[in-house]
Amino acid sequence: MTVLIAGAGIGGLTAALSLHAAGIDAVVRESAREIRPLGVGINLLPHAVRELTELGLGDQLAELGVSITEIVYADPRGRQLFAESRGLAQGYRWPQYAVHRGELQHLLLAAVRERLGADAVRTGTRVVDFAQGPEEPAGVRVQLLDRDSGALEETRVSALVGADGLHSAVRRRLRPDGGPLLWSGIRMWRGVTRAEPFLAGCSMAIVRDGDVELVAYPIGGDRINWVAQVKVSEPGPLAEDADWNRAGRLTDVLPYFEHWSLGRLDVPELLSGCGQILEYPMVDREPLPAWGRGRVTLLGDAAHPMYPVGANGASQSVVDARVLARELSAADDPAVGLARYEALRREATAAVVLANREMSRTEAHSKSAESFARMTDTYRNATGSDVAALNARPSLNAP
Repeated sequence: MTVLIAGAGIGGLTAALSLHAAGIDAVVRESAREIRPLGVGINLLPHAVRELTELGLGDQLAELGVSITEIVYADPRGRQLFAESRGLAQGYRWPQYAVHRGELQHLLLAAVRERLGADAVRTGTRVVDFAQGPEEPAGVRVQLLDRDSGALEETRVSALVGADGLHSAVRRRLRPDGGPLLWSGIRMWRGVTRAEPFLAGCSMAIVRDGDVELVAYPIGGDRINWVAQVKVSEPGPLAEDADWNRAGRLTDVLPYFEHWSLGRLDVPELLSGCGQILEYPMVDREPLPAWGRGRVTLLGDAAHPMYPVGANGASQSVVDARVLARELSAADDPAVGLARYEALRREATAAVVLANREMSRTEAHSKSAESFARMTDTYRNATGSDVAALNARPSLNAP
């Protein structure tokens, strides 16, 4: 069996490592001409850290990330409203790590090339079409575009996994009626600033004032990742060709925060000290009634894009990858394995998408420690991230 993975993001690379560990050949094809350590910070929740640790990457993750031990909700004057332990401090057997997304991607890329071979990941190559069915009895015929030469290439594989992100070409081909991007009405500005640690030095802070919110946490190397969120519109569909991941301007975001005073976390200085600001709309999609068909399926943001309020997007793609490999390794027919994978992951991730929406709404109206505690408890229950359940769950390693 050979599986072609479209996309060398966190989910796609974890899938390649997991398939290899399960004894299944995998190749990765990435549209970008070069994989550079771009982006800002993300969180890996304990359920994802467990999976990457079981892939033998635990020590490298510990060196790369910051183990987050608490989340603190506060108001713009720095008054603490609620605090909750996270990761190991919360009782999980695995930490919650805050890491730079691009650095995590490079860690995974290096592991794939070391374990699967230097040619396992090919860049500048985009999946543009595929075919399967009676006319393709050997599996899936995939058409690839070389972005430099413009040449088209065809290859036959046992299965195709679309891990090609929010604007997935594989998803469009599989589910052309899958619905538009749905904008929450919230615009996000994100950046990384070199700054002194705040609170305990391993804390995530969430500060809200009406429709304006700031999230900040350390990601190592004296760097603070920050996300500024402002509701600027009512929710609604967003055009696929809308501006995405564009350069943000300090003059657009700073006025919302210039009078905030949080003590050791100087918010205006944090925003002003960032070398590059990125701007995004906060979006998701309605959960699909089905992801794949036959020997083709989806993974990560291609399958279930979600609001970042639960810090769960990358973590869910890691779990997707692990379940995918386990189910493919246990099945005689790749189509059966992919169907089992989807049955296990589609409803679970749909619950996370909906829980993130609800958390975004509830967070805006939480005013007391009791309401924050109810919100976080509800989120863990809805997303299957209960401490005792994760600690006791059997390994997802393929047999």
